[in-house]
Amino acid sequence: MNSFQSNPNKDKAQIAELLEKLHFHQTIQEVTNRVHAAKDIKEIIVDLKDDILSLFNAHSLTIYVANQKQNEIYSMFLTGSKLKEIRLPINNKSIAGYVANNKKVLNITDAYDNQELKGIDSKLNLDRSWDKKSGIRTTQVLAAPILYENNLMGVIQIINSKSGVGFTIDSQDLLEDIADVLGIAFYNQQRAARRKKTRFDYLVTHGLMKDIDMENAWGEARKNKVTMDDLLMTKYKISKSDIGKSLEDFYDCKFIQFSNKYPIPGDLLKNLRKEYLSRELWVPLEKTDGKIRVIVDDPNNILKKDIIENLLKTKSINYDVAVKEDILNFINHFFKSQESDTSISDILGMLVEEDEFAGDEEEEVITESDSVIMQLVNKIINDGYRQNASDIHVEPNTEKKNVEIRYRIDGDCALYQTVPYSYRAAIVSRLKIMSNLDITERRLPQDGKIKFRRARGEEIELRVATIPTQGGQEDMVMRLLPKGETMPLEKMHLSPHNYKNFLEMIQKPYGMVLAVGPTGSGKTTTLHAALRYINTPEKKIWTAEDPVEITQHGLRQVQVNPKIGFDFSHAMRSFLRADPDVIMVGEMRDFETAKIGVEASLTGHLVFSTLHTNSAPETIVRLLDMGIDPLNFADSLLCILAQRLARTLCDNCKEEYYPPKEEYDEMAESYGKELFSKLDIPYNNEFKLYRPKGCSKCDNTGYRGRMGIHEILVATDNIKRLIQKHATVEEIRNTAISEGMTTLLQDGILKAINGFTDFVQIRRVCIR
Repeated sequence: MNSFQSNPNKDKAQIAELLEKLHFHQTIQEVTNRVHAAKDIKEIIVDLKDDILSLFNAHSLTIYVANQKQNEIYSMFLTGSKLKEIRLPINNKSIAGYVANNKKVLNITDAYDNQELKGIDSKLNLDRSWDKKSGIRTTQVLAAPILYENNLMGVIQIINSKSGVGFTIDSQDLLEDIADVLGIAFYNQQRAARRKKTRFDYLVTHGLMKDIDMENAWGEARKNKVTMDDLLMTKYKISKSDIGKSLEDFYDCKFIQFSNKYPIPGDLLKNLRKEYLSRELWVPLEKTDGKIRVIVDDPNNILKKDIIENLLKTKSINYDVAVKEDILNFINHFFKSQESDTSISDILGMLVEEDEFAGDEEEEVITESDSVIMQLVNKIINDGYRQNASDIHVEPNTEKKNVEIRYRIDGDCALYQTVPYSYRAAIVSRLKIMSNLDITERRLPQDGKIKFRRARGEEIELRVATIPTQGGQEDMVMRLLPKGETMPLEKMHLSPHNYKNFLEMIQKPYGMVLAVGPTGSGKTTTLHAALRYINTPEKKIWTAEDPVEITQHGLRQVQVNPKIGFDFSHAMRSFLRADPDVIMVGEMRDFETAKIGVEASLTGHLVFSTLHTNSAPETIVRLLDMGIDPLNFADSLLCILAQRLARTLCDNCKEEYYPPKEEYDEMAESYGKELFSKLDIPYNNEFKLYRPKGCSKCDNTGYRGRMGIHEILVATDNIKRLIQKHATVEEIRNTAISEGMTTLLQDGILKAINGFTDFVQIRRVCIR
């Protein structure tokens, strides 16, 4: 036989071996591809575990993932249909923990051999509880660290070689190769997870936070069991508005911040409990155009949205997002009542129940004497007082078929509550009864007053006006007149120049001091502050007011009553016979009152009064047009203080900014370029203004409270000559400015530059 003749059997064996190796490598490649194609790490360690195990001649395989922050490795496995977790610390006490801690491969022949384990490390031990649960004895163990660029990503461990004689070097090499594949896959999965869009990606992409800080924040929030919103605002000083922009970007909806100016949606709350809404973190806000607007912490939560739609019995819902704190504030605001345990929604719920019981009758069965209507009216007044409203508006609306209750707070009207249309007559009648007005007269306007005693004993007075409106309805406006403390003159926000001039004038022994401006501009408050400054036991001070809003010891205060003929002019004649030093008259409404005021000032009395005029120079022309003698008026006048109230920026959140040149030029133009140049306020890098931002303390408006802006015209010799000549407003203004008067607009601009308010608010309340 030829020695070179091939052996068919041997060739077949070699071919079979090569085919087996090829199939094995194809299987390895397929497993590798599936590992890299997995959508997440869970799919690798749970779903692909058996595919990887098929590469080894072993009974079981476990893949662990490293959690460096917790210094542990963890894995997941299915028990029936339930997914369970196993966690091991990274230390030398367990086989997988040792491999992770030392980044070394372990190939153990018998895990029950303590000598073999202690030869590796004295602390190494086998947890035999797993064997007891499974009924399988752990013998051979081969474990390798899963690394990426020497960073620990996890551990892969196979148990019990089917050969029964331990794992071979080939098995160890293969396991290390698979560990390398898993290391790359785990790294890519973790990088993808970091890139996965979260609610706060906007903060990182817009440079408000670093990537590493955001990653740390998530871990810290989980560890301390706090919301990310709170953590970002408190520790990382991210503003709520920036968090809102991030949430809007993620959820593609509007971000809503808390404001107590939102009307209470009583009809939407009647079947909902405060405790439930607070736990689930959602609340209905309003209903407009047939759609209910709901704020929720997670608008993407489908289960929560299904529950909301079932409870509100509609799918016509627009979802907006809010942070937890603001949702809870809305819930507390909607359900809270400081005067009693009954909330506005509870009251409206009682009204709805009674209305449903009434059936389809057109006439309202709810009357002004019904206890529920009484509670509702009291609640409206109490809440208006608590929110520092100056006016309460009750407005029946025939088109929308509801009654809107609005409050004026800091000069702006805001909707407080919507009441069902069928209760309009009962509410108006109840308020009329409280005001001693004629409830049968609905065609003519009526005026009255309510003396309202609150639960804590405080008494407040409301000036009431009813006005017939379209559709046979009646509007009501109530001005709240709380009996307040006198404000000190030094807290009136007068500029140093104006304060000095005003102080000098009110200390004169006789003459006339006028405070002018529109209704609600603080004229009476200013005059009472002036009276407080000069109020001494040596002076007899009489005041005639309608009504007496502010009281102070040492003043003899009289409330006029025009209905019985006791008006301001009558009161002043009486004062002149009552040995006065100082007289304050609430308003110079007519020629008679003004004439007596001028005469009183000429006969040795100091007279204070108010007028409804737009500026100090216009006041002079107005009084002269009334018929006041120019010579007498010129002799009597000391000064005229014109004022407005402008909203002030919230001290807690106002934001400093560098304005554009156009804004600077507009302010200079409004002030008067020549006069502004004399102030020596150049446009440079140090020129800063402030603007509103919004926080919880200011109901996210950016404004909190109001301050006065003033214009003082002092009756100098030049001004007196112009009065005698009956000069025009323009002539008087120009002369006063040349003598140092700052106009209302100028005073406001200076206060905006000093950071008290902004130019927008100044423009809202004065023209020049």
